[in-house]
Amino acid sequence: MIRIPARPASAAALLVPAVLLAGCAGGGQTSPSDAPAGEPNPDASLRVGLVLEPTNLDIRRTSGAALEQILVDNVYEGLVTRTQENEIVPALASSWEMSEDGLVYTFTLEEGVVFHDGGELTAQDAVASLEEVVSDESVVGHDDLANVMSVTAPDDRTVVVELTEPNQNLLFTLTGPAGLVFDEGDETDLQSDANGTGPFTLAEWNQGESIVLERFDEYWGEAAGVAEVVASYIPDFTAGVNAALDGSLDVLTAVDPQLAPQLDGANGFTLTTGRTTDKYVLAFNSAEAPLDDARVREALRLAIDHDALVEAVGAGVTQYGPIPELDPGYEDLSDVAPFDPDRARQLLAEAGQEDLELELTIPAFYGTTASTFLVSAFHDVGVELTVNPVEFSTWLQDVYTNGDYQLSFVNHVEPRDFGAWANPDYYFHYDSAEVQELYAQAIAAIDPDESADLLAQAARIVAEDHAADWLYTGETIVAVGPGVAGFPVDSINSRLDLASVTLAD
Repeated sequence: MIRIPARPASAAALLVPAVLLAGCAGGGQTSPSDAPAGEPNPDASLRVGLVLEPTNLDIRRTSGAALEQILVDNVYEGLVTRTQENEIVPALASSWEMSEDGLVYTFTLEEGVVFHDGGELTAQDAVASLEEVVSDESVVGHDDLANVMSVTAPDDRTVVVELTEPNQNLLFTLTGPAGLVFDEGDETDLQSDANGTGPFTLAEWNQGESIVLERFDEYWGEAAGVAEVVASYIPDFTAGVNAALDGSLDVLTAVDPQLAPQLDGANGFTLTTGRTTDKYVLAFNSAEAPLDDARVREALRLAIDHDALVEAVGAGVTQYGPIPELDPGYEDLSDVAPFDPDRARQLLAEAGQEDLELELTIPAFYGTTASTFLVSAFHDVGVELTVNPVEFSTWLQDVYTNGDYQLSFVNHVEPRDFGAWANPDYYFHYDSAEVQELYAQAIAAIDPDESADLLAQAARIVAEDHAADWLYTGETIVAVGPGVAGFPVDSINSRLDLASVTLAD
């Protein structure tokens, strides 16, 4: 879920690198090195620089994009998976059918699938894996499968999932940790080891340094393009650039936009810019005065020149609402909060808040660009903003868990996470019965277009209530070295398909 150290499954899907990921080009590109000069070497070792590593490897009970990034589809697989464009496609299930009423999904498994320890995949493995998610609150994705009534295996290659009511997000949920299939009865210590069905095995975890993946020769699908991937964790962005420049890396992800020019063209590196669902959210605590007043929240939004902010951080595109462009239900909501400092001052005066003082709680690793911009923007409309940088563990405790804050700034990376706005217990403390009803209808809708329309209606309400300010949607820069082809461009922070990458001599 996130490019941060892994954390308990109940924590938010948040992204935490210090740099505000960026780019000025649009997404959707393929790697510029798709036609390497030499022939791909199947025995190659691909060296990739990543930002933050997991604190443990138990993707069952620990959420975090750091885990999804390296493990999902590389080491572990589910019945279905998703592409960079968030299209849901077959994985361990060669096909599936949905009943007309949307209550029964029938999956047919691929043949000849084995786990890394040699055990054969059967439908019962999938049943046991999904039943654990449904029955155990400590498993990642438990809440997302709350309306699963039963999971059964009529035979060794068929899995049937029956719901109590339709769930538009079921297949999408199954592309994440909740849908991963494990070997029933396996005693592997998932905290430090792994036993999946993916194209790579987990060869080594050198904690604090790297994770090494090796090609699984018995893989049921198309073989990985390289024999080995060495994922080096380099939390310092300057150090990452230096490692690329000194020849230690073939690919560097999450390049600081301020440092990117050093790599563009150097040593054969080419920069790609990819789209994400990274929602950089300025959260308002709607349960506490003065932010329980919609006029104050609107004033703060109107005080922000979003185009100028994007230019300042060198990152992404403006968003203005709770749904990013890659997700169902997206609508351009720029009309809701245009830059208008005069109107912001007027609203603050109407609310009796001309001399307002507020505190922004922000994880320290985000740096100062965004917070400095906000301090200046708010000062211009008469609001004095104090910035309180804290450790992420402190943010999780004070803001996320206890709701003890006024303003907060973090990146919510997970796709299709609109449900947070339909949950008044979430740390936003936004409570709208109309939004909750529309979201429930959207999830229960069988027709995807109908569901997206309902989500768009709900998102506009949230935006017009000024429940938060969505400062921008992030983009991510990747430096791709010579000979590398097929490296993912879009949404790499929470899903990194390494099997398709090749490295030429």
